[in-house]
Amino acid sequence: MATTTSTGSRGGTGSKRGKGGSRNRTVTSSGVPVVQRRNVRAAVLTYTGVVLICLWGLLPFYWMIVTSFREVGYTFDTTPWPTHTTLENYATAFSTARGNHFGRALLNSLVIGAATTVVGLVVGVFTAYALARLEFRGKFYVLGLILGASMFPGVALVTPLFQLFTDLGWLNTYQALIIPNISFVLPLTVYTLTAFFTEMPWELEESARMDGCTPGQAFVKVILPLAAPGIFTTAILAFTAAWNEFLLASQLGGDRVQPVTVAIASFAGAQPHQEPYTAVMAAGTIVTVPLIIMVLVFQRRIVSGLTAGGVKS
Repeated sequence: MATTTSTGSRGGTGSKRGKGGSRNRTVTSSGVPVVQRRNVRAAVLTYTGVVLICLWGLLPFYWMIVTSFREVGYTFDTTPWPTHTTLENYATAFSTARGNHFGRALLNSLVIGAATTVVGLVVGVFTAYALARLEFRGKFYVLGLILGASMFPGVALVTPLFQLFTDLGWLNTYQALIIPNISFVLPLTVYTLTAFFTEMPWELEESARMDGCTPGQAFVKVILPLAAPGIFTTAILAFTAAWNEFLLASQLGGDRVQPVTVAIASFAGAQPHQEPYTAVMAAGTIVTVPLIIMVLVFQRRIVSGLTAGGVKS
């Protein structure tokens, strides 16, 4: 690619930079500036990377949905769109005659996820507010302890919790699944909301107290409404974490309280020793697509809740 250098002057015909105020501009043989050409190339590479990342993340979900509508005999068909479609796979997923208690598992997941989210938010809101707005000794050690608890591997808790809940008679009960989930989502809720409360200006509470509000009233009437985006974001993240939990649920819960993650893993097909891939894909679609839709619908609120905490003074 041939390039040329053009010279322009301001207020004179001199070609020197200092005297004539000239400026040099490198252009290609087609007359397009090199800088502009580089910007176009960078934009093309950026959008290409974004498209590839989106395909990498969305293609598995697309293939799951396509497979969920295929007949069993065409499970491994490589056609990228639905062929030989049927709704029988969705009926199989809910078929209790084949031992698939998927409907009850959906209800169990809703109960476990809702209870985990509500308790985790209530405890997390008050804990985060205390860590963000109150000064006391050892505050940073408390934050470090919470961070350390979040990094503890869940697999290390299976045996101790199994023994503890066996002694308490809690195996195959909701509390055996809800209480560990609460301990898992609490670090997430505390850290997210602590950052949110920290960004809120102190003048908000001071103004409320000058108007006659007690500290509790200022918290309820002023702080909580402003913290709604952060609380909403944290609720979605906590519910998603509880909804996707599998390890402890597979060990501590039985058929009566098993969530959808465990129910899908134990699906039975129409034929013995035959993996019901299409029914599994149908169940996976039912479980996953609502979460994706919820995140897409509320993505702006989620982003604002994670990046902004209020009016910063």
